[in-house]
Amino acid sequence: MSHEHHHHEFANLDRAFGIGIVLNTGFVVAEFAAGFWYNSLGLISDAGHNLGDVASLVFAMLAFRLAKVDPTPKYTYGYKKSTVLVSLLNAVILLVAVGFILTESIEKIFHPRPVDGDAVVWVAGAGVLINAFTAWLFMKDREKDLNVKGAYLHMVADALVSVGVVVSGVVMMYTGWDIIDSLTGMAVAVIIVVSAWGLLQDSLRLSLDGVPRDISCARIGEIISATPGVKGFHHMHIWALSTTETALTVHIVTEDMKNTEELKYNLKRRLKDGGIDHATLEFEVSGSPCEAGSCAGVSGTLSED
Repeated sequence: MSHEHHHHEFANLDRAFGIGIVLNTGFVVAEFAAGFWYNSLGLISDAGHNLGDVASLVFAMLAFRLAKVDPTPKYTYGYKKSTVLVSLLNAVILLVAVGFILTESIEKIFHPRPVDGDAVVWVAGAGVLINAFTAWLFMKDREKDLNVKGAYLHMVADALVSVGVVVSGVVMMYTGWDIIDSLTGMAVAVIIVVSAWGLLQDSLRLSLDGVPRDISCARIGEIISATPGVKGFHHMHIWALSTTETALTVHIVTEDMKNTEELKYNLKRRLKDGGIDHATLEFEVSGSPCEAGSCAGVSGTLSED
């Protein structure tokens, strides 16, 4: 029953990614064409942003599928780390799009061209509907996987950006201020930078096997120290296996090696509640020295960086 439920969830998300990719690809083509035809940088920049999001959806779907692949003798964790690489790639794609948008926006301020505000409103309005519908496809499962949540937030942000383009089109219709189109392009670029910066930071951190943002070393240390039977710990390392799974290795000091199985069970259960999905524990008796050079990790009293 559990396997069937898991398979059903996978099929639903896979279908959501497919529908989102097809809808947004079609809209990007239409928006690019309309932007060139009606000379609207707001539409072109929004299409460029949406093109980056189509790539993000494709990569997220690929990572989502790879994360489900079973481990192999060469890849003993499977391909879970691909989710981290995809998030890093998505951040880079967004920043490249920002460079293009800013360059075009600045160029058009110095060489303004008339814009059809009415066309901008209709095309961007269609974008609001498509992006909102795509976000709805991911809304139910957004808390189950970080890549799904990222896709959901991307689509919500795109819908809001398209709303901004609609507003700029209305302003141009009634005022004739074509410079609003370039300013909208710049505003879109700023929004992308703000949303992509955190993604870039988190992706780089996880790519370098840093501690995930939602995991506190101090809190994990408290959980270990508070477990009955633990006299101390050292050589603790925490890193991300994927965007949704966290691993830990640690040396546990105990007075009695006879009860290590029970202690291991209690520790893993408590660590699971603390956000650690895979814990590898090595037990030692008090006073037993570590192998030289192996205990460089977090130990004893903890402090947050």
